[in-house]
Amino acid sequence: MLNRVAVLSDIHGVLPALEAVLAEPDVGTADRIVLTGDIAAGPQPTRVLDLLTGLGDRVSWIGGNADRELLEYRRGQRETIPDPIAPWAADQLREDHLDLLSSLPRSLSLSVQGLGKVLFCHATPRDDEEVVLVDSRLDRWQEVFDGLGTDIRTVVCGHTHMPFVRLAHGRLVINPGSVGMPYGRTGGHWALLGPGVELRTTHFDLQAAATRLGQDSSYPDITEWADYFLHARATDADALAAFAPRDGRDRTP
Repeated sequence: MLNRVAVLSDIHGVLPALEAVLAEPDVGTADRIVLTGDIAAGPQPTRVLDLLTGLGDRVSWIGGNADRELLEYRRGQRETIPDPIAPWAADQLREDHLDLLSSLPRSLSLSVQGLGKVLFCHATPRDDEEVVLVDSRLDRWQEVFDGLGTDIRTVVCGHTHMPFVRLAHGRLVINPGSVGMPYGRTGGHWALLGPGVELRTTHFDLQAAATRLGQDSSYPDITEWADYFLHARATDADALAAFAPRDGRDRTP
């Protein structure tokens, strides 16, 4: 039974954001750090992976759809990736990084003080790119929970880059938001579990981070990328409008 778990999701290869979150005292003293996917698809993929692997057994890893896509691209299983920065990021990875990504599970369960058995996943327990949102209808949540054991009363997911906590069919659902590519408001977003749930935001110098990305990353459009994502130019309303059709809400019951 773990007393405190820090959940970091959707880092997307942004080293300054990751470093700022890791420097938080409550992250440093947590019994475990859980990464809920989409770790490397961004401007500093190798440095992010190297930093995280250096933390050793304190970190539990889950693969996300973007991690899978990097691996598939490098292994010749796909010719394109929808995210423009992802093919570039994939080409930066060493073989040991590819081996790491190929080993990542889709989900894991941990017992956390005050929350019981918690299931961690990237998008939903059954799929790494399925969409559920804070306002998804209850029958949609019932679909994505299908097959879960009754002992799992808390589900932690990422993928949509917007933090929320809600109840759905008696289960507590937590999305920590995104460390490196936030929608709606700036900062590195993460969650602290045990005995309750706290959604946290770590603020850092955005201009210094953008300058550092421009110096460290060879991605051709890094200036525009850093400005857009570090400053959260996509609002929560923009993101919800883009994601909402993918949760099946327009489907006739």
